[in-house]
Amino acid sequence: MPNPVIYSKEPEDFYYMDVNVPCQSACPALTNIPAYIRALYEENFGRSYEINRMANIFPGVLGRICSRPCEAKCRHGEAELGRPVNICHIKRSAADLRDRVSSSVKRIFSPTGKSVAVIGSGPAGLAAAHDLSTIGFSVTVFEALDHPGGMLRYGIPEFRLPREILATEIDQILGSGITLKTGIKVGTDVPMEDLMTGHDAVLVSTGCYEPNQLNIPGETMPGVYSGLQFMMDICAGQMPDLGKRVLVLGAGFTAFDCVRSALRLGAEEVAVCLRRTEEDLTVTEDEIFETKREGVKIHSLMVSRRIMGNGVVEGVEFMRTRPGELRPDGKSEVTPIEGSEFTLPTDAVIVATGQRPQPFDTPGDKNNHGLLQADSASFRTSLPGLYVTGDYLTGPSTVIEAVAMGRKAAERIARDLTDQPFREKVVRLEDTLITDRQRAWDFLPRQEMPTIEPVEDRFTGMTGEVETGYSPDLAETESKRCYLCYLHYEIDLNRCIYCRYCIDVAPRDCIKLVDRIETNTSGAITGFEETSNWEDVNAIVIDNTRCIRCGECMRVCPVDCISVTRVELTERMNEKGI
Repeated sequence: MPNPVIYSKEPEDFYYMDVNVPCQSACPALTNIPAYIRALYEENFGRSYEINRMANIFPGVLGRICSRPCEAKCRHGEAELGRPVNICHIKRSAADLRDRVSSSVKRIFSPTGKSVAVIGSGPAGLAAAHDLSTIGFSVTVFEALDHPGGMLRYGIPEFRLPREILATEIDQILGSGITLKTGIKVGTDVPMEDLMTGHDAVLVSTGCYEPNQLNIPGETMPGVYSGLQFMMDICAGQMPDLGKRVLVLGAGFTAFDCVRSALRLGAEEVAVCLRRTEEDLTVTEDEIFETKREGVKIHSLMVSRRIMGNGVVEGVEFMRTRPGELRPDGKSEVTPIEGSEFTLPTDAVIVATGQRPQPFDTPGDKNNHGLLQADSASFRTSLPGLYVTGDYLTGPSTVIEAVAMGRKAAERIARDLTDQPFREKVVRLEDTLITDRQRAWDFLPRQEMPTIEPVEDRFTGMTGEVETGYSPDLAETESKRCYLCYLHYEIDLNRCIYCRYCIDVAPRDCIKLVDRIETNTSGAITGFEETSNWEDVNAIVIDNTRCIRCGECMRVCPVDCISVTRVELTERMNEKGI
């Protein structure tokens, strides 16, 4: 008889998930990471892929270019436990190893009779369009460029994101019944007023395509390129002649894409120049490592003052900087050091210091700069039926953040147009058996991603994917390292005989003698007051924030008083439908 499944919306269960499954909590899209890793370990690659698609829409894409906030929170990366699980590459493995069949999600509700126009086909716009289409809305996506994908297609080089992978997953999204119209710029080719009168809602998700300026002398000189436009030109097949020496000013993924692309265009000396230090970069460790291996130099603590040259770029004058006070966002202020000027020679300068939204021609609802304004929680503008999401709303973000915002905007639009939610977050609980994880798996080293070797072979063109993918054996080995934090271990105090066998066998201090349990206002356990005095012991408890799910406690318990529950934060469709 199958174990009963319980779906909970109790605050204490959501609190438990937030604390005890840190990888999922760190993911902006709340991807069920332990579940898809377990499915891959069981060689159910299709299931692993679909668990990803439920939350993040682009498993194959994000398995290559995600910023990986989950890995920074992985319990396996705690001080005495080693290095985080290679979560992102396991996601990619599910996409690489699955059977190549269509994964389009068809409409799961009858048509609502309402239509939505989505402006922009980047990750936020496609995520919103997908969710709205699958629940019965008529959705039309308007894209100003010739192909869908936004920054995914036009801002990320093919050696990081092959276009056939992107095309496959975009086709799956469009297969839900979305109408795509490319080469149409809203405000120029079609008035915004026409979209607003012809649809029940309009969602703006046009991203950030206006480059930030340095505002220094020489910035308009020939040989100075905008980082985003530089990458868009390359992705469109236009290869500029940079010369032999290139300096890139910036610290994000675009800056690193620029320096690696410059090498593939024939530059011999390439460097990225940072205002802060390498330790302050938000670019992933793998990206930094591979960039260095390819020969790029990283210069830290410097700020550009002017670009020098006589008609063409000849060098950049910098000043040294030093870190200042910490800001509320966790970054330090940067203070130039007077009298520290120096010059680096270069043949080209690529300015990759970020971008911002472009002014949008809409009726009303403008500030002094012509930008749409919207509430970041509801995505609504002051114009009824007009919404904003993605980077246009927040400024430049990551792909996974854009996907999450797109899906949240779709939920808001659906609720506003129907007065009902179409999905809800729930905690799924199911009794399960003792883990089959072996203690030896805790000591497996992190399996690094294979790459094109030798490094020189990477520079034969612009399209060869540097990371070649896990083999099935590597993927399985890395999946074994996951602690499966969605398993909740609990001691039945009515059956426990306080023998301490579980405490003696536990590899971490995760089973504790406690005098008092601390809870918050919702009843969630927030801490324990430990004691070593037997007279004060009121319970033996398992601290799931320390537990590594090895199962040794269950194996030695003489009275079988320890149980395991699989606890998952997941989505459930609204029972009433729409």
